[in-house]
Amino acid sequence: MPNANASANALPAAVAAVATVADAATFTAEFLRVKALAERGVANAQHSLGFMYFNGQGIGQDYALALDWYRQAATAGLEHAQYNLGVMYQKGQGVAQDFPEAARWYQLAAEQGYAAAQYNLGWLYAKGQGIAQDSEQAMRWFSKAAEQGDAGAQNNLGMMYDTGKGVPQDFKQAIAWYRKAAEQGYARAQFNLGLRYDNGQGVPQDSGQAISWFRKAAEQGYAPAQFNLALRFDKGEGIAQDSQKAILWYRRAAEQGHASSQFNLGLIYDNGQGVPRDDAKALACYRKAAEQGHAAAQHNVGLRHEHGQGVAADHAEAARWYLKAAGQGFPAAQYHLALLCEAGYGVAQDGAAAVDWLRKAAEQGHLRAQFDLGLRYETAQGVTRDERAALAWFRRAAEQGYAAAQFKLGLLHDLDDGPAPDPLQANAWYRKAAEQGHAQAQFALGLRHDNGQGLARDYALAHGWYLQAARQGHGRAQFNLGLMYLSGQGAPADAGQAYLWLATAERNGAGPAAGKYLRQAAARLDAGALALARARLALVLPAE
Repeated sequence: MPNANASANALPAAVAAVATVADAATFTAEFLRVKALAERGVANAQHSLGFMYFNGQGIGQDYALALDWYRQAATAGLEHAQYNLGVMYQKGQGVAQDFPEAARWYQLAAEQGYAAAQYNLGWLYAKGQGIAQDSEQAMRWFSKAAEQGDAGAQNNLGMMYDTGKGVPQDFKQAIAWYRKAAEQGYARAQFNLGLRYDNGQGVPQDSGQAISWFRKAAEQGYAPAQFNLALRFDKGEGIAQDSQKAILWYRRAAEQGHASSQFNLGLIYDNGQGVPRDDAKALACYRKAAEQGHAAAQHNVGLRHEHGQGVAADHAEAARWYLKAAGQGFPAAQYHLALLCEAGYGVAQDGAAAVDWLRKAAEQGHLRAQFDLGLRYETAQGVTRDERAALAWFRRAAEQGYAAAQFKLGLLHDLDDGPAPDPLQANAWYRKAAEQGHAQAQFALGLRHDNGQGLARDYALAHGWYLQAARQGHGRAQFNLGLMYLSGQGAPADAGQAYLWLATAERNGAGPAAGKYLRQAAARLDAGALALARARLALVLPAE
């Protein structure tokens, strides 16, 4: 019975075999005909024979013989043979790679107007391979090929106008050449045109046009365009957010070895975004990117080895990957390497190296590195004690919104014998940290309102800040809040609330004073109210 899924145009196996034999016979006959002409010195036949040897048509593939026949045709002045000979020298096919010889043959073909040779000669001038680097000559040859409609040359001409190499920078000219190549379906030009619509250089910014050109290039398999299209779907920029489409395009680019796509795919598995969270798959993606030198991926591989995520914990391996990324200037890797150096995990313990890596990260704006470096100057850990240096590093982290640094900055301004006594600055930095939920800063701000220290005394504001800190488990704030409920300062007197907060403070180690005032609060409660307060306390603080 015939296969219902078989194509209507499919040939039966026996017929297909006959067709294959017939094709082979045709190629062989053509090979023999061309060989005879080539041996009689017909240049076109010599080139065709070289082509047959190069591709294994009608005869076994043989680069050495292809090279020989191309040379005979090229010496006779046949431009496409000169071009093909240049390609073989450029790529080292059938002969040792030789860029000067490639340039010589391309030059001969280019001067005869052969567009592909003009394009390749332009590249050699642009890169300085086999010939002195010369952007103006590159521009000249790209222009000649571009004017003949060579899409690669049109794209490269666009890139030269884009960067101002060999010609004055001109975004409009760049766009014009990119468009000519893009409309011929040249993927890299489609990508470049998409970039210009994305950033509005030479054309009005237009996300829709950018995405359209990225898609055209992506569908041809151009990995950078696939990555950019994935980013748009990932972030929902200019297009509806779609995690599955983002994953599809990241994966297509990643499979071609595109490092940033491999890294982003790792992040997706790491965070469980559109796929089940999977540490092993995240690590595998990060590793592929890391092995290509992607610094953020190297850092993440280091993190996974340090913490045993998707792999056995191994501090030495973590340090190895951190070092690779740190050497590229990646601040997070420099920071984590500093911590390993300080502790002696995976590397020899080395306080000086720890400080050096911290400084490198801090100078690039890494918040924790700036804060930790400030702590070291404050406490003389690995450096000479220097409160002004500590103040400077805390300030850099504080100005980036790091609450712990804002609190430290407040403390240093709060000290009468500190590096820069300034109650107003102290208040301002305490407030910034407190508004981010920093419990110690909330307590400090409450205390200043309570005592009228650098601020107008305001028991209600003090109560509010103590309450926020107390709810985070700050013992002294709990104690002070209990006193306020006991005395009726800043809040209505409430012995039950006083009892709860003072008991909580006592349990958190607020000292014997908490017990003294706790007994006062208990004495103000009748038996029922005291039992209720103790029951509420048991819900919050189970018995030890």
